[in-house]
Amino acid sequence: MDQYIDFSQPSLYIAAGSIIFNPTFWNTAARTEYHHKTLTKLAGGNALYGCYGLALTIFTLGLIRDALYERALRSQPTHPLLLTFLSQSLAAVLVICGNILVLSSMWALGITGTYLGDYFGILMDEMVTGFPFNVTDAPMYYGSTMSFLGTALWFGKPVGVVLTGLVFVVYKVALSFEDPFTAGIYAKREREEKAKGKRGL
Repeated sequence: MDQYIDFSQPSLYIAAGSIIFNPTFWNTAARTEYHHKTLTKLAGGNALYGCYGLALTIFTLGLIRDALYERALRSQPTHPLLLTFLSQSLAAVLVICGNILVLSSMWALGITGTYLGDYFGILMDEMVTGFPFNVTDAPMYYGSTMSFLGTALWFGKPVGVVLTGLVFVVYKVALSFEDPFTAGIYAKREREEKAKGKRGL
């Protein structure tokens, strides 16, 4: 194991820390916003600007995480089985398909839909059911995981496969918190709209 993963490299732990930190940060920030309107207050009372600020922060943290991941890979040993034509072809397919899922998801949701606008009270009119959400219910998370794995295979780094496993677990945990909370936000809107409708009769 040690011949394919160098556990003495600090970059490995820095990359792992970044992978864990990012979804923890945006879930904490979003819930703080929902309960206390912290980011909206920092944006002068404008929820849209607050959401844009969070979006920029999340996007920047994502770029930093990706850079740390690639740096960790470059400092690690390679495995010959991950450098074959088959594995390199699979790497390209994973990165391409992963990016398609991520980018098409962002296109379908827009900035506020992608970057937790629901927590700012910026709700979508209706659920997006077209591509890529007809393929998977979490295209950004699964697409990102595919890109991590594809990058690991492209560089031929076993440690990248391990870190991709960490990405998958962290995203699954994040979804277990996000999905029911977001569903609760929309359920609350539906109850409020029904109550208004009854009052209007």
